[in-house]
Amino acid sequence: MACVEDLNKEIVLSGASFKEAREYVEAHCKEIYYVEPGFRLFEKHIIGIPPIAIGLDGDMVLFPFTKPCYGTFLIRAEHAEEASRLRSLGLKTTKEKK
Repeated sequence: MACVEDLNKEIVLSGASFKEAREYVEAHCKEIYYVEPGFRLFEKHIIGIPPIAIGLDGDMVLFPFTKPCYGTFLIRAEHAEEASRLRSLGLKTTKEKK
């Protein structure tokens, strides 16, 4: 995938904070994976304040994406291959308490 713009996607939130994006994923997804900044999703590095929550619902992937000069968006895209890849990585599915 060369560009997130090429995904068949829905923008769920725009101009969101990293916290707002994480809270939305946590409230709306049963399957949640927490990643650190720099994690590659759709061949792009995800940036943000950890923990960064990525939600799955079947083949739907819900993730924050920050576009410089435009802000952070929460995007929902159907992508079976990326959903399967996330599940196979053995990522943490619970947020660590500080």
